[in-house]
Amino acid sequence: MALYGGGGFYTTGGRAGRRGHFVTSPEVGTLFAAVVSRALDSWWAGLGRPDPFLVVEAGAGVGTLAAGIRRASPQCSAALRYVLVERSAALRAQQARHLTLDPPSALLRAGPGAGVDEDEGEPDPMAGTGPMFTSLAELPGEPFVGVVLANELLDNMAFLLLERARSGWSEVRVGEAEGELVEVLVPAAPHLEREADRLARHAPPGGRIPVQRRARVWLREVLARVELGRVALVDYASATTGSLATRPWDDWLRTYRDHGRGGHPLSAPGEQDVTCEVAVDQLATVRPPSADRSQAEFLGAHGLEELAEVARARWWERAGLGDLEALRARSLIGEAEALTDPAGLGAFRVLEWDLSPTGSGGSGLG
Repeated sequence: MALYGGGGFYTTGGRAGRRGHFVTSPEVGTLFAAVVSRALDSWWAGLGRPDPFLVVEAGAGVGTLAAGIRRASPQCSAALRYVLVERSAALRAQQARHLTLDPPSALLRAGPGAGVDEDEGEPDPMAGTGPMFTSLAELPGEPFVGVVLANELLDNMAFLLLERARSGWSEVRVGEAEGELVEVLVPAAPHLEREADRLARHAPPGGRIPVQRRARVWLREVLARVELGRVALVDYASATTGSLATRPWDDWLRTYRDHGRGGHPLSAPGEQDVTCEVAVDQLATVRPPSADRSQAEFLGAHGLEELAEVARARWWERAGLGDLEALRARSLIGEAEALTDPAGLGAFRVLEWDLSPTGSGGSGLG
């Protein structure tokens, strides 16, 4: 409710970006989208270069990443059908400032056998006409062949909060006292105690953990939608729930406003972002990811250093001129450093579920 209910943070237009409340990787500059474009090309090729090639971005916000991918002109552009999924009507309304949007019916024809007219047995006349973009409030309803991207989405999903008691576990609920929202601890239901013991058996007294059931439901739904392709999630994450229990809870349950940390999660509902670090072991109960690596490693695997090296060479050539090309090159160098910073965005995790014929299908967490 604090994020998407009436008067919620995102409902009323709270957003990422330099003019928003916080900056995510797509808002750092154009480099993140350029590297993601290379990843899309790699995944497209691995699927046999389907046309149409459906890419669904969940939690697309105002469309910053989508616009950056369009500007990067990936090799898959002619086949690209890009669906921006955003729950907030206020943010969806701003997407048209960055992109030309088509009606969903023009794009959502991609699926098994896409590219061939089933009645005539001939190539789909829509093939080769991309890139095309559309916007939805929810995930496409039908299974499809393609890719699902989500950058800093799962950390915004509702979760249960549990605290280790002297005996068993307590659930941290929300109550009201003198007009203010307050924490209320109640004995956890037996099924929650069992789950908490499984996730964080050695949690110290007072240690807290999130139980991220909504994130698991979402992942299960997405994996069921993608018949062939890949799911790639970028977020700040921890390998195990047990490790969260040993840390101060306000280290992994964070709020943000005006480009800084906000207050207690129950204060000023609707006026600040509320985020929770993603526990990878909980997602793995749905299906273990095929790959789990840092953002720095993911970007490096898809050519970030090559793009940064070109920018460094251009900077050295034109630094003395100080023209726009030189400044652009210097900006790209700074973006590369920010995106791979091990104390910042570079430490984010990129989780991938490879659903292609040659994919591992989720062989482990490493």
